[in-house]
Amino acid sequence: MEKQKKNKSHFPIRLNILFFSVFFLFSVLILRLGFVQIVYGENFKRDLARKEDITISSPVPRGRILDRDYRIIVDNVPKSAISYTNEGFSQEVMLETAEKLAKLISKKTNKVTERDKRDFWIMTNPERANAKISKKEMDLYYAKKLTDNDIYKYKLERITTDELKELTKEKLEVIALFKEFNSGYKFTTQIIKNEDVTAQELAVVSENLQSLPGVDTTTDWERCYAFNGTLKSVLGKVTKSDEGLPAEQLEYFLARDYSRNDRVGKSQLEWQYENVLHGYKSKIKNVTDKTGNVIENHPVSNGKKGKDLVLSIDMDLQRKIDRIIEEELWAAKRYPGTYLTDRAYVVLMNPKTGEVLAMSGKKIVRNNQTGRVEMEDDALGTFTTTYNVGSTVKGATILTGYKTGAIAPGTVFDDAGLKIRATPLKKSYAYLGRLNEINALKLSSNVYMFHTAIRIGKGHYEYDQPLNISSKAFDSIRDSFASFGLGTRTGIDLPNEQSGFKGQSYLPGYLLDLVIGQYDTYSAMQLAQYVSTIANGGYRMQPHVAKQMLEPKEGTRELGHVVKEITPTVLNTIDMKSNWLYRVKLGFKKVMQERGGTAYKFFGNAPYSPAGKTGTAEAFYDGPERYRFGKEPPPVMNLSLVSYAPSSNPEIAMAVIVPWAYQGKKDNRANLKIGRRVLDTYFQMKKDNHS
Repeated sequence: MEKQKKNKSHFPIRLNILFFSVFFLFSVLILRLGFVQIVYGENFKRDLARKEDITISSPVPRGRILDRDYRIIVDNVPKSAISYTNEGFSQEVMLETAEKLAKLISKKTNKVTERDKRDFWIMTNPERANAKISKKEMDLYYAKKLTDNDIYKYKLERITTDELKELTKEKLEVIALFKEFNSGYKFTTQIIKNEDVTAQELAVVSENLQSLPGVDTTTDWERCYAFNGTLKSVLGKVTKSDEGLPAEQLEYFLARDYSRNDRVGKSQLEWQYENVLHGYKSKIKNVTDKTGNVIENHPVSNGKKGKDLVLSIDMDLQRKIDRIIEEELWAAKRYPGTYLTDRAYVVLMNPKTGEVLAMSGKKIVRNNQTGRVEMEDDALGTFTTTYNVGSTVKGATILTGYKTGAIAPGTVFDDAGLKIRATPLKKSYAYLGRLNEINALKLSSNVYMFHTAIRIGKGHYEYDQPLNISSKAFDSIRDSFASFGLGTRTGIDLPNEQSGFKGQSYLPGYLLDLVIGQYDTYSAMQLAQYVSTIANGGYRMQPHVAKQMLEPKEGTRELGHVVKEITPTVLNTIDMKSNWLYRVKLGFKKVMQERGGTAYKFFGNAPYSPAGKTGTAEAFYDGPERYRFGKEPPPVMNLSLVSYAPSSNPEIAMAVIVPWAYQGKKDNRANLKIGRRVLDTYFQMKKDNHS
């Protein structure tokens, strides 16, 4: 019994201790929660309301573009600039900032529209603007029969001319600034002024930055060209600071972490190598409160200049070829029948690597402002325009004949003209006798090519009878031509390359035109790739103008190390026997080095052993003057030339096209004159550089 009493007396004590412990712990917890809520509550509430945004600031220069000898072609010129970043400011704050900034700097107002003026007048004259709305209109508004837009429209329309005249020059500058402030995206820095920013403007703005929220001073840049207009159409353009991302490519660039107002390459090399030339802007993390005000910012990464792009182009050679084309075009214009002559193109390529050493195009145009006739750069036309080129394609015709079994080495045809029923006599420029394929190339026999085409098409020729040829022959020949680069894109590392026009009719007579280059159209770049394929032994090399990418050296103009080297790319190998290529190359050599060859008079004494093929094509004019001639522009003659040298171990391949070179029978030989001077220049420069 005593034992039970003893146990019972201990139980309440333990229970009390337990209750007391629980009470004590809850008290501590409550005190702690109270302390946290009272002391740190506001901080925690602010932390919960925070959000993070990334803003991109301090535009970095694009990478430079250099030629193969590391001479700068395109560079950046630094410019003092004034920028603005909308950090979530209200309209009132932005207007107040614009008014203050307008007193410190001058701002062009040419982009201020009539609507901008009316909007601004309403904003700054709210009572007068409201007075323009009648009581009846307001009753309709309250009755929800008029909308806010309707009321605002009435206000806009009722602003008088005299009221708009109240907007002084100073007010117009405020409007211009306010308009730009509003056009920017939140937390994105935009350039407000980078033209003619004076040292005084820069200093006074810097001194007043505390009272100009969002405004800052910075350094912007613009592209400059060391060689003026040389190759400028191929170099391309960059968007201006007030353009930003091109609308048609907006999603593409935004997906790659660009800001909407970033300056980007918008054409040709600047566009093609945007990912190389575009640097990395510095990134800053902005921490904002729930109202959008920035309360902290932290640097995330430093900016980095774009990589330098080294081209395969030799700018000295390029400029000299430009000058040759200009001189020969003007000289050709002195011949009769050259009213339509207005352009010429030259491509020089390393046949073994595909490196483009020069791509020159010149076009005669009339300046709309001065009315004067001028010569402008059209290097772009070397791969974006195509023409009938004539007999330069005959090397591909012979090789196609070999490949299809239509002819064999040494096959002989008589050069007598072909009379096909209901078709004019198809012949060479003169009767050339009985010829094998080598001499057919040397003398440029059309008839030899006609017989080859007929055999490719499984046809049979009889005098004044219909010519039955399989339509599949067109595809067979075109596929073979494409293996050399004719009638297909060459793969050059530039946008908007054209493959050319393919004749639509499959009538047998057009097959004969196809094999002498008078049906489908080709570009100068295609001709250069084609002749390079023959010169190098059958490898179709991808032409390229980019040679290297260099890492920039920060804080210096010195060249950085090579981060990427563009290596030669073989697009395909032509399925030809070495003996076949040898015979075509022998024919090409005879064209230029053997008496009677179509280019012998111009190249017979050339010391660098050239080989090649001339071309003349009757074509229809479709240039800028075509509307002067009604529905049927007159036929004109296109001139072309392909060549490589030395013939035994080619190091340079060349293509020349002079579209619409002449009308009538007076051949000005502009293709041969240009070609000889270009190759002379190349080998002379090589000699000078090695001496």
